[in-house]
Amino acid sequence: MDFEPLLLGGPPGLNRVEVAERAGVPLEVAEQLWRLLGFPRTADDDLAFTDADVDALRQARELMERGVIGADSQAALVRTWGRSYARLAEWQAALLSDVDPDEELAEDLLPRIESLQSYAWRRHLASALGRTMTTDTDATTSQLAVCFVDIVGYTSRSKRLDERELVSWLEHFESEATGLVVDHGGRIIKTIGDEVLFVADRAADAAETALLLTERGADHDDPFPEVRAGLAHGAVVSRLGDVFGPTVNIAARLTSVARPGTVLVDLGAHDELEADPAYLLRSVRRTAVKGYARLQPFALRRA
Repeated sequence: MDFEPLLLGGPPGLNRVEVAERAGVPLEVAEQLWRLLGFPRTADDDLAFTDADVDALRQARELMERGVIGADSQAALVRTWGRSYARLAEWQAALLSDVDPDEELAEDLLPRIESLQSYAWRRHLASALGRTMTTDTDATTSQLAVCFVDIVGYTSRSKRLDERELVSWLEHFESEATGLVVDHGGRIIKTIGDEVLFVADRAADAAETALLLTERGADHDDPFPEVRAGLAHGAVVSRLGDVFGPTVNIAARLTSVARPGTVLVDLGAHDELEADPAYLLRSVRRTAVKGYARLQPFALRRA
């Protein structure tokens, strides 16, 4: 079955020049937006677009004119959209490939998938707006706990698994890690293959999550992989769903030097957790890592 007309609102019958003209957008601006979104480049005479593309381009122009998409954030925002939806689309394409390619079924499934996507987006947007509202910038700085959780021995394990087994193993890791993070008040920032990055408003929530994940990895009866974690607390810049700054860098460096099944924290997290009777913190030898000549880690354990 040809899904393209169903997904795009009809068979493609417009070229890129016609789309730009109908939307009232200069062709070079339209091409820049499509490139940032990750769409394949087309020739002037390729009939690759529909009226839906005209509507989308017109709406993008209106958002730019109203200042919602500013000149300073346009490239980063559109590129983030493109990356996020491209990854989602790849997963959904694999999901739909296992469905009987019946047009009636597809017409029923696609609106449901689209509705669920919109629901998830609205819920996450409501949550994000509840945490912060900015008018002049799309970046905010706040005090957060940042934690990386990394699978131990990923390279050697992945070589022993076929493609289906590897995907299943990583999906189990991501699913279980995400569940624990959310259950303990954290927010997943991103998953990077064998690694999860999450943040929490309280260092204690991040600490509890990190310890639970390492404990599960140490349980030989639990299929969850062995992991190690690095946790830092301090000023974090949040922008377009990602986090930046020295606190993030330190958490990543701590993860790289942590032993399997352990959690290392920085001085900022140490100071937040020191008075908590649920945890013990032990100073370990200072270490030299990229960007930090004498980083002081602390090993985190339960009391």
